[in-house]
Amino acid sequence: MADDDSSSEVEGADVLDRLDPVVLHHIVNTLGWPDLRPLQRTAITPLMDGEDAVLLAPTAGGKTEAACFPLLSAMVEQRWTGTSVLYLCPLKALLNNLVTRVDTYAQWLGRRAALWHGDTKESQRQRLRSEAPDILLTTPESLEAMLIGVKTDHARLLGKVRAVVVDEVHAFAGDDRGWHLLAVLERLERVTGWPIQRIGLSATVGNPEHLLHWLQGAKGGSRTGRVVAPGVKLPDSAGTGARRGDTTGQLPRPAGEVELDYVGSLDNAAKLIAALHRGEKRLVFCDSRRQVEELGAALRARDVTVFLSHASLSVDERTRSEQAFAEARDCVIVSTSTLELGIDVGDLDRVIQIDAPSTVASFLQRIGRTGRRTGTVRNCLFLTTRDDALLQAAGLLLLWSRGWVEPVLPPPDPRHLVAQQLLAVTLQQHKLGDQLWDRQWNGLPPFDRSAEPILRHLTKDGFLDNDGGLLFVGPEAERRFGKRHFIELTASFTAPPQFTVLSGRSEIGRTDPSVLTEERPGPRRLLLGGRSWQVTYIDWRRKRVFVEPADGGGVAKWMSGGIAGLSYTLTRAMREVLLGENPPVSLTRRAAVCLAEQRDNDAADTVHPAGTLVTSTGSDVRWWTWAGYRANATLASTLQSVTDPLQRPTDCWLRLREGITPTDWRAARESVGESLVLPDVDPRAVRGLKFSTALPERLAVATVAARLADFESARAVLSESVRFVASSDRD
Repeated sequence: MADDDSSSEVEGADVLDRLDPVVLHHIVNTLGWPDLRPLQRTAITPLMDGEDAVLLAPTAGGKTEAACFPLLSAMVEQRWTGTSVLYLCPLKALLNNLVTRVDTYAQWLGRRAALWHGDTKESQRQRLRSEAPDILLTTPESLEAMLIGVKTDHARLLGKVRAVVVDEVHAFAGDDRGWHLLAVLERLERVTGWPIQRIGLSATVGNPEHLLHWLQGAKGGSRTGRVVAPGVKLPDSAGTGARRGDTTGQLPRPAGEVELDYVGSLDNAAKLIAALHRGEKRLVFCDSRRQVEELGAALRARDVTVFLSHASLSVDERTRSEQAFAEARDCVIVSTSTLELGIDVGDLDRVIQIDAPSTVASFLQRIGRTGRRTGTVRNCLFLTTRDDALLQAAGLLLLWSRGWVEPVLPPPDPRHLVAQQLLAVTLQQHKLGDQLWDRQWNGLPPFDRSAEPILRHLTKDGFLDNDGGLLFVGPEAERRFGKRHFIELTASFTAPPQFTVLSGRSEIGRTDPSVLTEERPGPRRLLLGGRSWQVTYIDWRRKRVFVEPADGGGVAKWMSGGIAGLSYTLTRAMREVLLGENPPVSLTRRAAVCLAEQRDNDAADTVHPAGTLVTSTGSDVRWWTWAGYRANATLASTLQSVTDPLQRPTDCWLRLREGITPTDWRAARESVGESLVLPDVDPRAVRGLKFSTALPERLAVATVAARLADFESARAVLSESVRFVASSDRD
């Protein structure tokens, strides 16, 4: 069931009496709060009753306290001992940011919270093994490392866990880390011997009931649980605001000031940021590390106090930037999505977005960083540098204005993680019965009997050995994943190989190997941390680059990972903009002129209100589907008799074979019927799937293909009428 404001009124003020008196005393006297927020009040009863829950509120809505106060009260009321609560986050930086606050709350009751992740020193870990904290803040990867590590008695440390809080749960559920999280939680329940209460915290999600059921794992059908979301409009069972009956939800559009501008280049964006809002603290989001570096360097050249944050900067470099930014006033921090989640960088005055994020959910997270002080409002200024980025931003804001937000859906067919889990659990147990192995995940699909073909492959290829009905880690697993106590086995995602960049003994960050190998005139220079560096020496074997400061000319470049592309819904919203729809936000004159030019110059060639268009200019024949990357990849594979075999699908169009006629098109469409085909898979995409080496090649290819496909949207496009427009018709 979903809670709203009315349910908190029914429970009334007496709900606070369920909290431990010491907790309540400190809320009033230490924090100085006259009352709890609606979310925090409404969460008390279900959490203290042991129910699973998803707590849904905007960024800075007090979700951490909504989880901690009832759990600390239950800890006292039910006399929990040892490590009884796990607090899981997707980012180490978020854990670093939270641990002091959570520990403060725990100390009210004479309890303790502590941190364990990849950067935690071994001496600190040893202390935690001998003196277990009441609340352990960690990542799923570190949790699995505790389960399989030889130094940790996982039954002693983790055997008393009663509840797990998953912060930013939507960030897990939408990718492979979510599958990994669920599998590790099921294994943890095997250690404790009882069901563990599961609590997810999320700021932006369109399908919270689905997310709750997902989080409950193997026993989702039999466990009680609720979505706690006072003041948030939730989708009904039919999927309010959904297209074609999916579970996508509508959330109320948050109040705020949003402006959309077109500046034409990153350098022009730097000029504007340097001139606007002086004296204010500004957070600028870019959607690539390269953009962050280039904008940072351009701002620094204009004497702006600027800090940078992205995943390829060293931990020390990022920490210095974030701390300095939190303490400064007249400054700018430029970031990728690393600062999108709830890391505290102090009071912000402005959020600026370069171009556009690919999801409404990301935008909600970003605008939610502002407006936290009394008397301020949430705000975001979009500075778009290209025509297509302006169109994407306008489409995104159109969806936002309607209260639409994407559903969070796990990627299909995680066969590579099934292989990883089979190896990890065998390492944890030392030996595993070849008929009872599936019990380790309590029947959670796909870690159940359906995984037998993967188990057979692991045994056949030497990843596992079978001796008298018992499975052991085999020589092939040792060879591929055994370095540093199988640390490679605990990370469920793959990052492209990078070189560590060092200035003297100080690590600046990491760069892509292509920057070091591609032909360029003059001295080889890198752009990292917003500064140029000249390469003095490359240690190819150890993947290290030694540099010294340079005056300019540095190059920033990283290979992007994952599957690129926009969704069907966002691409269709962009089509609506071309057809004349404007988002109800403030458009600058430049943005309005650029959109008008796109409608005048491009719309007749690309969109039609009654269906899709096929246009031909000489040998270039394009089918303007406006269906998103995955749907277009599915259509390209399904309609191979008419699509160009050498093309790479785009978000908006597919290339067709030269000379295609309406008759050819109808014949191809009729031959397909309702049978759609999985997209073709580039072998490089399979190599990017971590643990794919532990799968039969056909299953690895099938896994990637399933993730490239969007059958529902492809069918929707095929049901639309198609208009053929030759170039002569438009002249």
